[in-house]
Amino acid sequence: MVEIKNIHKSFDDKEVLKGIDATFQTGKINCIIGKSGSGKTVLLKNIIGLLTPTIGEVLYDNRPFTGIKTKLKKEIRREIGMVFQGGALFDSMTIMENTIFPLEMFTNMTMEEKRDRAFYSLKRVGLENVETKFPSELSGGMQKRAAIARAIVNNPKYLFCDEPNSGLDPITAGTIDELIKDISDEYKTTTIINTHDMNSVFEIGDKVIFIHLGYKSWEGPASDIIKAENVDLQDFMEPFLKFYKK
Repeated sequence: MVEIKNIHKSFDDKEVLKGIDATFQTGKINCIIGKSGSGKTVLLKNIIGLLTPTIGEVLYDNRPFTGIKTKLKKEIRREIGMVFQGGALFDSMTIMENTIFPLEMFTNMTMEEKRDRAFYSLKRVGLENVETKFPSELSGGMQKRAAIARAIVNNPKYLFCDEPNSGLDPITAGTIDELIKDISDEYKTTTIINTHDMNSVFEIGDKVIFIHLGYKSWEGPASDIIKAENVDLQDFMEPFLKFYKK
């Protein structure tokens, strides 16, 4: 379980996050949605430690993550898998080297153990026989799958995905959704997805948090979105609601 309490984040005199509280459920897919500029990406970065909240705290299974010593923070980061928008693979590394990278940072495995674990992760996402290729040699969908392999190579307790379907065609996006769902079920992770793709929310989401102008405007099960009586949420979802209410 991941909890955030009274999260504020300001940049100079601009407050982007305005007191957000939320609990992200273990073994579930938790989706953060909202318009561009609403603050959802800033929120995700605060949760994983790429940014530090101006006010508030983040807890991983009741362990504080904000304001703690680097050694303790590294112990929690070892349990986090992250799929960045666009994949964020290292261009100068092969797919195998990219996948091994978290093991280099967070484990004392032998190189043979690291390679075995990386091979398993790549096979898990359907990327056998590409380990010697570079990211530029793969399609966008394959790059996303490679990024997922890197994210799960450490058997994470917490899986974060920032716009995992960005730039993908609908069929490939659906494949990525299914992969994230299967992996979340298999690993029993606390999965948090920052997304614009409401198809993903409806297909694999369990819980949804809607961010509007830096506030948490709505929170609830994905199945309740259609009947939610929240004007801002209805405005955000109008094109999708028209389809799903048919």
